Amino acid sequence: MSNLPWYALQNPEKVISPALLVYPDRIQQNIDTMLNMSDDSEFLRPHVKTHKTAEIIQMQLKSGISKFKCATIAEAELLAQNGTKDVLLAMQPVGNNIDRFVALMQAFPSTVFSALFDDQNNLNTIASKAKKSDITVRLWLDINNGMNRTGIAPHEKALQLYQAAFESPNVEIMGLHVYDGHLRNTDPSQRKVDCDKAFQSVVDFSNQIQSQGMPVPHIVAGGSPSYPFHCKRKGVEASPGTTLLWDAGYGGLFPEMDFKSSAVLLTRIISKPNENTICLDLGHKWLASEMNFPRVKFLNVKNWKQLGQSEEHFVIETENAKDFEIGDVIYCIPMHICPTVAKQHHLQVVKNNEVTNTWLVAARNQSINL
Repeated sequence: MSNLPWYALQNPEKVISPALLVYPDRIQQNIDTMLNMSDDSEFLRPHVKTHKTAEIIQMQLKSGISKFKCATIAEAELLAQNGTKDVLLAMQPVGNNIDRFVALMQAFPSTVFSALFDDQNNLNTIASKAKKSDITVRLWLDINNGMNRTGIAPHEKALQLYQAAFESPNVEIMGLHVYDGHLRNTDPSQRKVDCDKAFQSVVDFSNQIQSQGMPVPHIVAGGSPSYPFHCKRKGVEASPGTTLLWDAGYGGLFPEMDFKSSAVLLTRIISKPNENTICLDLGHKWLASEMNFPRVKFLNVKNWKQLGQSEEHFVIETENAKDFEIGDVIYCIPMHICPTVAKQHHLQVVKNNEVTNTWLVAARNQSINL
């Protein structure tokens, strides 16, 4: 048994920096936590966008998870390649992505694919292309309940659009999709209040649909911050994503959520330009940098302040700089893990403080085969 911290490597000299390390034991704990929180695994639909890897898909399948969500055709193809039976593309396909989606359905007939829509003209285009290919496309109406990113507000126009999809040839309307990533109150009790209030409009809209003689719509709801609430709703599929790897951003905002950081960046000191300053080989090209500082949480540096970052360099200030030498290894957890993973070609797999394997980030590109 190693006396090293859980994240540290016994032989870091074997790893080229920067590198993203992942810890399967901790990932499995996160999968178990998701399942334990849910009242029924049939209503758990995790998002693949965070990890984009076949191995983590397989871990979830072996744990009894059968439904998945994704953001790209490549992610959908990866899920199908790994034998998943139910895949929701949480994006409205447009342009030639409609053709790619149809091709995906034809290439993997044993997988049930579905996608989002929120526009009548695009619905017509999807239905037309489905008719030409002699297939039925399954669609979810994307509802905007305050995120204001995609979707349609759950009012009269949305009801008309849902009815149009219900009556459209070569289209099977599945139900409603609602993402509420704008609900991030750090007080879990208030976040639940906000989530319940926003979701009530979806419930009301579902009742309107039924009042028009249409079947009860299925509902896919939420992301990681609202997962503790949606996973308890009867008949609602909850779709967290970051929960699989977790990160310092959500870990800081939602400490009550019992998920473990399972991805750590290994970087090295490449310069000490002055007494209290350290420069690391961790630039924009390796780390999600869309947010202000801090962009990482350091694990083996105390009293740090992040000063600047460029393509290949990350400069920090610490009164403990004297304790480090050029070439020393530094470990840190990204504030935002999803785009950090997308910057990697491979993940370094760590078991018992040793790198034992690599996992290909197979769906990081726009396409795999289709």
